[in-house]
Amino acid sequence: MGDRVVRPPGAPLAPGSLSGLPEPSWRLLLGRGLPTFALEGFLPILVFYGVWTIGGLGAGIAASAAVAGAVVLWQLRQGLDVALAAASCVFIGIQALVALAAHSATVYLAQPVLFSACWGIAYLVSAGIRRPLIGVFACAWYPFPPEFRASAIYQGEFRMQSIVWGVYCLARSALRLGVLLAGGVGGFVLVSFLTGTPILVALVLWGVWHARRVFGPVAPPQSPAEQLA
Repeated sequence: MGDRVVRPPGAPLAPGSLSGLPEPSWRLLLGRGLPTFALEGFLPILVFYGVWTIGGLGAGIAASAAVAGAVVLWQLRQGLDVALAAASCVFIGIQALVALAAHSATVYLAQPVLFSACWGIAYLVSAGIRRPLIGVFACAWYPFPPEFRASAIYQGEFRMQSIVWGVYCLARSALRLGVLLAGGVGGFVLVSFLTGTPILVALVLWGVWHARRVFGPVAPPQSPAEQLA
């Protein structure tokens, strides 16, 4: 038998499976996950650049931090893990304070680039130790039950996706940092958008499509102790 269990036609799903959960439609998945995508992808940078060009560095940092914080609080209301929300808020605050102390837009924008590179490393390490981070974050898109999250097919799918995201984050961080140091804020914003929004949308849609395709015929195990043959 392969690394998944295929349910015969007409057979009931196993207890604790996905049968009691909402249909994983595109509307549901994107409705739950797009705020995270907006926060990580482009929204704070665009807000900062727009306000910075009009009102200066302090106003740009304050506006960007306020927008990022509002998105995190909205995510928390929608069921985001409290620890992840707290970590996001702490980083937003540190990023703003460091940039204000340095009085530098470059310092403000470089911090999330380096942070993204750290995430890239974390994605790859998590895949290597078989604790894929994408599998953790996937619950922001769909409420997978604990039994299913412990299954081999869930871990395998999101281990592969974690590797893809890790390579992307490292490559994008290297490119953005180079442009920021060499070309200034305007070029950085343009490159951030071009390497962010289109590619992030493609990766998110691919990831959702691939997970739905893989998980569709699966009847998850009844408990974490049961391993798929």
